[in-house]
Amino acid sequence: MSNSFISMFDVIGPVMVGPSSSHTSGAATIAWMARQIFTGNPEKVTFTLYGSFAETYLGHGTDRALIGGMLGYKSDDVRIRNAYEHAEEAGMQVEFIVDKETAVSHPNTVDIVMTEADHTLLIRGESVGGGRVRIKRMNNIDVDFTGEYSTIIISHLDRMGTVAFITTFMADHDINIATLKLFREEKGKKAVTVIETDDYISEELKEMYLKHKYITSVDLIEI
Repeated sequence: MSNSFISMFDVIGPVMVGPSSSHTSGAATIAWMARQIFTGNPEKVTFTLYGSFAETYLGHGTDRALIGGMLGYKSDDVRIRNAYEHAEEAGMQVEFIVDKETAVSHPNTVDIVMTEADHTLLIRGESVGGGRVRIKRMNNIDVDFTGEYSTIIISHLDRMGTVAFITTFMADHDINIATLKLFREEKGKKAVTVIETDDYISEELKEMYLKHKYITSVDLIEI
């Protein structure tokens, strides 16, 4: 007998501004997470759509969901319906690029490039069904996390002892680690450590991490 099961979320889907959990709710969540990771206020955002996102984004409201998420709206926020107007009011320039040629690992894939002055960040996300998402790339580094837990994303140089410092610091502050993944650009260069925890991560802890000589940025996602 199979041990697989069907979640209630697979049956009824998330609470959201419709019509599609994958193309609307998932898209909004990807952009919302990307906005949490970006330091600052993006002046320009470019969304590159792949697969089914590229085919149906206008009809399913994927464009408005992505803009809404970038404005900080969660998937059930009715302001998503007027996201274009709100982006203009916020002074945020948005652009959509449709790419039907590039092969991607999941049909509901979007690249989000956020720019403020000389600061640019690329986030690739996948909407995997039922409103659930995965973040798969940060700039040139392949990553893999969902944001379903309290998540801390620590960018740092790949130096001996840095990950040990990160995890010891968690233990010293009574934070239980659910998952930990280290992603590297290449040996000895840029790296990203993504930790999902069972406990709330404070801004104070973030600021403490930033004092470490090899840590370059720290971002928090609290869904």
